Amino acid sequence: MAKNAPQPGFLSIILHAHLPYVRHPEHENFFEEHWLFEAMTECYLPLISVLDRLQVDNIDYRLTLSLSPTLLSMLGDDLLQTRYLKYLHSRLELAEKEIIRTRMQPEYHKLARLYRRFFLNTLNTYQDCYQGNLVAGFKKHQATGKLELITTAATHGFLPLLNVSATAVRNQIKVGIATFKAQFGFAPTGFWLPECGYYPGLETALADAGIQYFFVDSHGLQDASSAPRNGVYAPIACSNGVVAFARDPESSRQVWSAKEGYPGDFDYREYYSDIGFELDVDYLAPYLLDGKTRINTGIKYHCVTGGNQPKDIYRPEQALVKAHEHARDFVAKCQRQLNQVGATMDRQPLIVAPYDAELFGHWWFEGSHWLESVLRLTSEPSNGVQLISCDDYLTRYPSQQVATPAASSWGEQGYSSYWINEKNAWIYPLLHKAEQEMETLAHDLQGLTPTDLQTRALNQAARSVLLAQASDWPFILKSGTAFDYANKRITDHLARFNYLHDSIRKNRINERYLTALELMDNVFPDIDFRAYNPSS
Repeated sequence: MAKNAPQPGFLSIILHAHLPYVRHPEHENFFEEHWLFEAMTECYLPLISVLDRLQVDNIDYRLTLSLSPTLLSMLGDDLLQTRYLKYLHSRLELAEKEIIRTRMQPEYHKLARLYRRFFLNTLNTYQDCYQGNLVAGFKKHQATGKLELITTAATHGFLPLLNVSATAVRNQIKVGIATFKAQFGFAPTGFWLPECGYYPGLETALADAGIQYFFVDSHGLQDASSAPRNGVYAPIACSNGVVAFARDPESSRQVWSAKEGYPGDFDYREYYSDIGFELDVDYLAPYLLDGKTRINTGIKYHCVTGGNQPKDIYRPEQALVKAHEHARDFVAKCQRQLNQVGATMDRQPLIVAPYDAELFGHWWFEGSHWLESVLRLTSEPSNGVQLISCDDYLTRYPSQQVATPAASSWGEQGYSSYWINEKNAWIYPLLHKAEQEMETLAHDLQGLTPTDLQTRALNQAARSVLLAQASDWPFILKSGTAFDYANKRITDHLARFNYLHDSIRKNRINERYLTALELMDNVFPDIDFRAYNPSS
């Protein structure tokens, strides 16, 4: 293709970064906080380093990143920042021990030294470059115009199953946007629907919150009220003008598919082969939660390999070569796809490629290198694919076909079955009851002026409702990965709400206990219980 030839179309990569609110000041060391620390180490900090390198090399890329309100709150939390530094130093110490232990095993010794460099670089980026403030890192790159930042619902509540109350949906959206705006100083134009969960009419709440576009899975567009003329390769506009973009199934399969996806390549690092489950417990004790419970340490010596044979030693140089090859393959396939579909369209086609951010670096260790290669390759006109943000696409093509997307999600079977089933259906009557009682409280106090103590209790009750609504808990109950923890989180948040509700109704608020709840669940500091008044 000639250097100045027109591009056949566009590619928009969207990374959705989210973790549930896992902050436990009541415990000195808590397993689930490691979900955050692992993601920071293997995903968020490497992503910032990728963007830093692209900036140094003046690469003209576009990337969209959705940051969830709970993740933003945890990244900015002083307690978790302190605990993360302790976590990083412990990993460095373990890597040093591994260098000594493997001194007579050259291949393992080389990897141990690699992990020491990795943890040192992570510490330097976190502490010296960004002073523990990852939000500032993302904000810096947003200011260049190359990184578009958007957000999602307050606690990632699965909105189709909260829709028995318009107030519940409205507050998940508006509290999420308010949290984002408090961190970045501007409101996002785009919105990531948790789990891509959409139902007809949701666009009304999005429009009320100032949102211009959102994402659905492929069938959300394919099964729309009117057949989309351009398939999933152009967005549609709801009747109120809010625009829906659809996930492209081809680019999704290339990355996500367990059988066809790049992360399953035999040369890549094996996520599940971790020394935390392989070495002697006494040796590992200082790096385990209670000195005996095995956990991931982040030090992994084997690659995916093939079949049921013993895992081969991990060879990072070989894995990086494969990541670059897969990036070239991805870009080439995107170009062929755009060439094929563009001939029948009235505009240049758009491939929308959304992924969970945690895939890149955490689950797929080489994923951040693959992403960097894709961003570099698509900055070269000769590759025939131009990166664009969805916001920029709407500027280029302001007029869209009008239709209503179909109810859908990107979960198993495409609808709501993963979030409501025999393992988790019991939570919804309790969630709806708490929501209704919160709305009644706010309505009954309309026109009255609660005391400062009552206001604090009312706001804390609202936080408990939001935290109980997180989609993570029914997801985990279904998957069974941390069943007891998810069950406890739901019941704890509901119990806290019930206690606060009864205390407010009886005007017997225990300030000491309220303060303890505020310290434990200190998310959404600017929340206002009055927003739960259905008539507000």
